[in-house]
Amino acid sequence: MNDDNDLYDLLVVGSANADLVVGVERRPAAGETVLGSDLAVHPGGKGGNQAVAAARLGARTALLARVGDDAHGTLLLDAQRAAGVDTVGLLVGGAPTGVALITVDPSGDNSIVVSPGANARLTPEDIRAAGSLLSSARVVSAQLEIPLDTVAEVVRGLRPGTRFVLNPSPPAPLPAEVLAACDPLVVNEHEARVVLGETAGDTPEEWARGLLALGPRSVVITLGAEGALTADGRTDSFVRVPSPKVAAVDTTGAGDAFTAALGWRLGLGEELAAAAAYAVRVGAAAVTRQGAQSSYPTASELPPAPAEVPSP
Repeated sequence: MNDDNDLYDLLVVGSANADLVVGVERRPAAGETVLGSDLAVHPGGKGGNQAVAAARLGARTALLARVGDDAHGTLLLDAQRAAGVDTVGLLVGGAPTGVALITVDPSGDNSIVVSPGANARLTPEDIRAAGSLLSSARVVSAQLEIPLDTVAEVVRGLRPGTRFVLNPSPPAPLPAEVLAACDPLVVNEHEARVVLGETAGDTPEEWARGLLALGPRSVVITLGAEGALTADGRTDSFVRVPSPKVAAVDTTGAGDAFTAALGWRLGLGEELAAAAAYAVRVGAAAVTRQGAQSSYPTASELPPAPAEVPSP
């Protein structure tokens, strides 16, 4: 694929998990047992979620990931294809498919434990073998549910002009070469505080300034119902982007939907704040439905933009 018209809008390199979800009245304390709802099994994983979210919106999307040769792997493969994702990069074998154990309380908040499984076997060698796929994307998005060495290899394999978006979740110390490639680095409050440590400060603007000092070209901080903050290191501009007001049912996977939409819109040439304004509408729509991938909207299902106009 050398013609720009043949490029993928978004290539997602990351995890694919089966989400095992139980609703609870409250999450258990240490040593406590609580009863929950019937178990529901959904396709998930941050990589799989992002790919489905982007494809649902109309982006030409591919996923580079690894699943097991098992029933959960088949579930994930089928879900990607049903959403319109190109699965040429979906590798099979090496370990059981990754699993996320998720509890969701009545407010929609969730707690998640991830067993990486095959995700931990997505190697730098796999990335090098997929060089033609990396060179065929306008934007490449990654997360940290795959090995950090693999993410670093993604950065090394980017073609000139390809934009790299990273959500460091679960958060971990990032090498300088990965930070320098991020445009943007996308974090929520928890991830920002972990990356920055005791020097984090108290406001999103302080977090963004601290994160930019670590080397990324731009930063986006997601703020849940409050929307997002964008920070462009090239212009030193900080923009608050409000979110539509919606009734949250389940926040699982909403951040993945936001990041996918953001990456797609950046690949279309939108400015960072405008892309984030679109992405918060996607994230807001996602929290109004149960599940992760099952909650993702099409472009026609987005809530209207808030009356406020983002301004520096």
